[in-house]
Amino acid sequence: MSKTALIPIADGSEEIEAVTIIDVLRRAEISVTVASVSDDGALQITGSHGIQMVADCAIDDCQMRVFDLIAIPGGLPGAEHIAASAPLDKLLRKQAENQRLYGAICAAPQLVLESKGLLNKKIATGHPMFQLLPQALEVDSESRVVVDGNCVTSQGPGTALDFSLELVERLCGLVKREEVASGLVLSTSPAAYY
Repeated sequence: MSKTALIPIADGSEEIEAVTIIDVLRRAEISVTVASVSDDGALQITGSHGIQMVADCAIDDCQMRVFDLIAIPGGLPGAEHIAASAPLDKLLRKQAENQRLYGAICAAPQLVLESKGLLNKKIATGHPMFQLLPQALEVDSESRVVVDGNCVTSQGPGTALDFSLELVERLCGLVKREEVASGLVLSTSPAAYY
């Protein structure tokens, strides 16, 4: 059975993070649902840099579903809109209570997970401007991606591929992560200078 993931987006979501998460998870053959967190239920949102994105459904349509992963992109004011969503709040709390995987990147660890107590006694990271995580056991400001149990956090747009591949590994294993990374022509080799 295919793994499932929910990616909430809202006006002001960081496009690089949202699209990278969605794309990488789909390359790993994870069934991804992109849900709009919008007061009017509109599926089209405008990202933090003016790029239009269209969700598969509204967040209200996800209330009766169970996901193997909920991953939240950052961006402003997108993370604030996502944090204010009562339907997503219920889904996230249930996700954490049932020890299912959840994650956030950039401003979302602080604005979404921290605000809901979902980083309590966890080691976490976030964008350098959003590392005020008083409930966290520790803030790891050096690591690009931090995994603590069923919670995965990351720093920002430049770490979106690392974050997404870590989510693939958590859901599908190391072999699938390496398969997806290979298809993306990822390499740890330094640049060639001529």
